[in-house]
Amino acid sequence: MTTVLLVLVGVLVVALFAAFFLRRRFLLSGLGAVTMWLRPADAPRWSVGVAWYSGDELLWYRGLSLSVRPNQRLRRSEFQVDARRRANPGDLSLPAESVVLTCRTGAGPQELAMDLSTVTGFLSWIESAPPVDR
Repeated sequence: MTTVLLVLVGVLVVALFAAFFLRRRFLLSGLGAVTMWLRPADAPRWSVGVAWYSGDELLWYRGLSLSVRPNQRLRRSEFQVDARRRANPGDLSLPAESVVLTCRTGAGPQELAMDLSTVTGFLSWIESAPPVDR
């Protein structure tokens, strides 16, 4: 009985790891998918994830999750970049060459961190938004 239980637990652990890696591979294989860190303005820690440009929305999926739904949907028309800076030593989980953008979004103030090459494409995506009637 104990051996059967151990085998079942082992199979379950392997299946969870396989699901996790297959999800990540699927997310990163899409056109317009980039690695991006996200932190709400009042949060102390960064969350790594995969962002997809989907028309007028940026869909952000948490990297360490099995969920197939995006954790954040950020509309391009509601984006405003307030500041840009290099990652500093206080940003422990970010690669040293990352760029941090402080943004105002429909979901509230956010900080987004990404590679320098990703920043160029991201800012072009925001600036190419159609005019908003106010």
